[in-house]
Amino acid sequence: MKRHVTPAIALLMGLSFQAAAADYPERDITNVVVWSAGGGTDVANRVVSAEMNAFLPRRINVVNKPGGVAGSIGMSHVSNQPADGYTLAGLSESNVAAAVQGGWENTFDSWYPFIIGGSPDLISVGSNSSYTSLEELVEAASSGDVTIKAAAGGSGSVHHLNLLAFEKGTGADLNFIPYPGSAPGQNAAITGEVSVVITSLAEQQQLIAANRLRPLAVLTDSPVDIEGTGEIPSAFDSYPQLKEYLPIRQTIGFAVRDDAPEEVKETLEQAFEQALETDAVKQWAEDNYFQLSGKTGEEASEEFSRLESLFSWTLYDLESASINPEELNIPRP
Repeated sequence: MKRHVTPAIALLMGLSFQAAAADYPERDITNVVVWSAGGGTDVANRVVSAEMNAFLPRRINVVNKPGGVAGSIGMSHVSNQPADGYTLAGLSESNVAAAVQGGWENTFDSWYPFIIGGSPDLISVGSNSSYTSLEELVEAASSGDVTIKAAAGGSGSVHHLNLLAFEKGTGADLNFIPYPGSAPGQNAAITGEVSVVITSLAEQQQLIAANRLRPLAVLTDSPVDIEGTGEIPSAFDSYPQLKEYLPIRQTIGFAVRDDAPEEVKETLEQAFEQALETDAVKQWAEDNYFQLSGKTGEEASEEFSRLESLFSWTLYDLESASINPEELNIPRP
């Protein structure tokens, strides 16, 4: 949403923020993760926020505020807080689709992002599923004889976009059931509420190790080896035409409002960079097949801008967007 203030008010606000930023943070910071607890965005933000606490005089407390269109409820909440750096938004690449889906009035340049990293997406079934291979699943989903329910996070998430691309590249017809995050979607696959789930390897790996989910393929051009489980094949091996639509990669992080004081951004950047160098974060990333990024500022903004363009126009071309990206001045990729 647009914020309109008079020059005099803007000057007073600027002076007030500058004075406050000099001693930032004087109180605890709240990181509002816009997806549900237990998902990839939530876990990554909790791990990194905990390590950032060692490099800040106050704590970062992580809470969840999921819901809306592509995380729009949590984003709106953070956007409506003062731009003083005390309320962050725990975000992922999936949030860039909120504008074209009508849930968010701003484009992503309203944020100043910090990118933690991401993990590749898998297509999996519950351990009791009758589908033992990707080919079996695609054949059943292409026959028109059965309705196969699939979970892939929320509408407009990277997992949803990967699901749409998977359908386009294989001819499969899956019935998408939206969930407020990855964790509830994965649980739905385990219980049989849905037959298929597409989420990240980082999110699924413990469930795969516990034999609660069975991976059929990774949605990247290279297979992935999981210790104790074996190699997960690339979906591209059986369906090379997927290269026209995939891979679409996960990008997890957090953001402060872009109009926050520079001193706030610098303080957060320093703590963020130090946190990503800790043994705890590096070990967590290795254990969870998570590739760390560490991009901040202009570099991170450029990556999210590219993703916003890709997501928005892909959803629009697949007739899954309610607003033409041109109306939002989002360029084609």
